[in-house]
Amino acid sequence: MDTILECKSLTKKFKENTALNDVNLSIGKGRIVGLLGPNGSGKTTFIKIAAGLLTPTSGDIAIGGNFVGIETKKIVSYLPDHNFLTPWMTVEGMIKYFEDFYEDFSRERAEKMLENLSINRKSKIKTLSKGTQEKVALILVMSRRAQLYLLDEPIAGVDPATRDYILRTILSNYDGDATIIISTHLISDVEQVLSDVIFINNSQVVLCDTVDNIRDTYGKSVDEYFREVFRC
Repeated sequence: MDTILECKSLTKKFKENTALNDVNLSIGKGRIVGLLGPNGSGKTTFIKIAAGLLTPTSGDIAIGGNFVGIETKKIVSYLPDHNFLTPWMTVEGMIKYFEDFYEDFSRERAEKMLENLSINRKSKIKTLSKGTQEKVALILVMSRRAQLYLLDEPIAGVDPATRDYILRTILSNYDGDATIIISTHLISDVEQVLSDVIFINNSQVVLCDTVDNIRDTYGKSVDEYFREVFRC
């Protein structure tokens, strides 16, 4: 298996708690991976470390053969769990910003998605609904021809129709040899698109397996098995 991300003994401690504890992972190319766990389990911390926004306390993490840094940011496209759009800018302005900043940004891909959604490129971000802003953010992130996409809670807080669009957009707008990591606790909504899952709880990885193997081994969906593993 060609590996896109590998971490060894990855640990992140804050003053008040340990967010990740001795995490060892190897994630292959061309996979769609669900990073699954309860709120506060360490998902966002892992995503932020992979995106280069947090520094590990100890351990190593490499993406595309390089330790996280300037080189990995060139091949990683990151969607945070909060709105990063600039309110006073127009949609076109955000596209131009991404186009100038990222060499792998595809304006053609962005314009096609905007057209499909009938989003006016002249509209200011602050005039758009919350759901439309989230769609614009996803369009910007998925319009990069990245090798690794890190999507932190991309379907949280949106209506079912928007969730369906977001998942379709994710599936139809990336190159087949790229890898997508989707962090979420809404497992039943994303299970249909996943090839692999990582269960994380209390700062530790408790399972890393393919979706097919979970179904074959346990005779259950990922959502059903997750509920069993994390039963209170």
